[in-house]
Order: sequence, then structure tokens, then C-alpha cells
Amino acid sequence: MISHVSPVRVRYRDTDQMGVVYHGVYLEYFETGRTELLRELDIPYSGIEEQGLMLPVLDLALKIERPARYDDLLHVESVIDRMQGARLRIDYRLYRADDPDLLVSGHTTHAFVSVGDLSPRRPPRFFLERLERASVREA
Repeated sequence: MISHVSPVRVRYRDTDQMGVVYHGVYLEYFETGRTELLRELDIPYSGIEEQGLMLPVLDLALKIERPARYDDLLHVESVIDRMQGARLRIDYRLYRADDPDLLVSGHTTHAFVSVGDLSPRRPPRFFLERLERASVREA
């Protein structure tokens, strides 16, 4: 299991008329968490694209336990627990920085595909090696 925590501040524009974070914005927070997790592993998305690959979202889930509000400082915990073939699943948990109670949980599933025809591809060697190194460090 590989995890990373990213801070995110709720902006005014992230909230709806009820004063809580609009549900679609949580997916943006997931993306921030995912990007920072990969960056922490020294796997910038640009490095994946340089290999002629992309990682589109195939599946996602989002469960809101409690709402976040304007100006909350959130911690987005992103976790890679497994890879299966060309698929990568990342789980997310969002908390207020000063409160251990879960606000939002969810996941995204991605597939490595070629840029040209979007056909599934094996993850690049450097990606797997960096995941392996990180797994050893966290164990």
C-alpha cells in the first residue's frame, strides 16, 4: 500500500447555495490527491505521456459522509493498494485537517492506454519500479 496526504483549501467557488462543497468538486480534490501522490513517487503525469500513454478514468465512486465548507483546510489521502494488469485503482479519503472524522471517501480506476488508438497497454517499467520502491519504503 502506498499513500500520500495532500492539503486542499476549500475555495468559495467550490461551494453551492447551501454553503457546502458541490459534489462534483470532490472529484477535483481527488485529482489533486492523485497528481500529488504520483509526483511524490517521482512519476509526473508528463512522464507517462512521454511514454505514449495516458491514464483515463474508467470508473469512479464518491460517498459523502459529511460536507466540507468554505475555507476548510482538507487533507486528501490518496492510496494505491493494487494494480491489476493495465488497471490502476486509487482510493481517497478526505478529512478536515483538524478533525479525524471522515468527510468523503471514494476511488478512481484508471487504465494505461496508448495515446494513438486508446488500446490498453502494460504500465511502463519505470512506473512499476517506482511503485515497488515506494511499497518497500512504506512496509
